[in-house]
Amino acid sequence: MGTKSGVDGSHVGRGVAILSLQSAVKSLFPGDAITLGMAFVCTLLAYAAYFAMVRLGEGRWPSELAIAPLLREYLTGFLAGCGIITIVVGSLWLAGQYDVSRGDWSDWPHDLRETIGTGLLEELLARLILFRLLARAFGLPAGFLVSAAAFGAAHLANQNASPLAAIAIAIEAGLLFASFYFLTGRVWMSAGIHAGWNLALGGIFGARVSGMMGEGSFLVSLPSRDSWGLITGGAFGPEASIPAIIVGLAAFIVTMSIAPKAMTDTPQQQLQVNSPP
Repeated sequence: MGTKSGVDGSHVGRGVAILSLQSAVKSLFPGDAITLGMAFVCTLLAYAAYFAMVRLGEGRWPSELAIAPLLREYLTGFLAGCGIITIVVGSLWLAGQYDVSRGDWSDWPHDLRETIGTGLLEELLARLILFRLLARAFGLPAGFLVSAAAFGAAHLANQNASPLAAIAIAIEAGLLFASFYFLTGRVWMSAGIHAGWNLALGGIFGARVSGMMGEGSFLVSLPSRDSWGLITGGAFGPEASIPAIIVGLAAFIVTMSIAPKAMTDTPQQQLQVNSPP
């Protein structure tokens, strides 16, 4: 079953409007506290707008936002994200490609709030809207591939980005995060892995997150002097590394292999997947 006329464009339009509001406030009031607070306000507005559009435009209650499993699924995803990054950075360190030293993580509450907000907002846009609607219109393979490609391409604007880095993000994060949403039929696990992934990478290990370096972290992880950029991800960080691609792709395959056994009819109700034309 396809979507009702105008619903898809309305979802995207409201998301863009809310993000524009956040950018406008940031330019007028550049303080970190105001920016972070506005980020959470915009996230709440975005989810409220999504809820209203699904309820009114699609004529159903959005089970993908069900509250009962929120904490369990979010924490499961969060721990999975931390675990995957630990394996990636740990393998780079064991291979002698990364040096890890002690840092100073004095701003951990800020990092935690920022990663939670970023994960919720980006998963709303990338998975609840883009992946779900693409899968409904063109089938699951197209939903996975196109949304993952778009997610990777969105990182090309980041510092030290490259086509290889975008491909890596598309494989290890674009596909994997979508599979977590597909597994449960809800956004919480994908939002959790997104937040745990970013917090572990930037806040705990102190490595570059999508090309950007933070200011405070529990550890500081940098490529060793004799490291090979193709393996370490170079200036973009571990997300563009070979271990990240391998671990992310393996996690995606495992998640998709257990999805048919674990899921109920909930994902089909939301996705209303059509066979590819």
